[in-house]
Amino acid sequence: MGLAIELDGLKALVTGSGQGVGLGIAKTISAAGAEVVVNDLSEERANAAADAIRTAGGKAVVSCFDVTRYDAVAAALAQLGGVDVLVNNAGNAGGLGWPGMKPFAETDPADWEPFLRVNLYGVMNCVRAVLPHMIAKGYGRIVTIVSDAGRIGESHMGAYCAAKAGAAGLTRGVAREVGRHGITVNNISLGTMRTPMSEAMWSNPDGPQAKALMKPYMIRRPGDPSDPAGLAAYLASPMASWITGQTFPVNGGYSVGQ
Repeated sequence: MGLAIELDGLKALVTGSGQGVGLGIAKTISAAGAEVVVNDLSEERANAAADAIRTAGGKAVVSCFDVTRYDAVAAALAQLGGVDVLVNNAGNAGGLGWPGMKPFAETDPADWEPFLRVNLYGVMNCVRAVLPHMIAKGYGRIVTIVSDAGRIGESHMGAYCAAKAGAAGLTRGVAREVGRHGITVNNISLGTMRTPMSEAMWSNPDGPQAKALMKPYMIRRPGDPSDPAGLAAYLASPMASWITGQTFPVNGGYSVGQ
């Protein structure tokens, strides 16, 4: 008898799922039977992702809202009628990616704001918006994608580390509050991922920058968007009903190899 993750009858919101890790998770959750709400700031990306899910035989709808605006998040959730599963994937390393990395002593509050707004407040907004429906239903799954930068620390990334660590702490606090309502809340902590933002570097995996970045990893490759997707689907399922408040590293052995 085979063991399968089944999400039939559940509605799952995956933020930032128009591309990269979010899209990988959305596709896997859809394949397990959930109706996926594809969220992205770009309608073009979101529609393309939803089309890909439907082409594969899954169910998908599009909801484009900005996770940094609570009013927009709450309005979208009200229109959706609530969700059973939330995957907090939307995140950034600053609006332009990773440029301008510098020691924390050389930063100012304006440098911190993009990291905190998306990676911390965006998660808080979404969790706050989904909880009333989940509590009323007596069921819910919340999975937040955090980073090993927040668990271990990375130089020249202080604000990003703080934001991701804050999101992980939110998970633990909320998990204590809502477990009695049948809601589980967990984190998946990622190492360096291969995403559209970093694709130029991985086109030359033997280059000095890519090799230096991979040196601490036991598995000498960046993570693929599909790598955390199976775990996300499991944590979103009824099978994970007695797992909450935890952080699961998916990082090619990075944190052990330090």
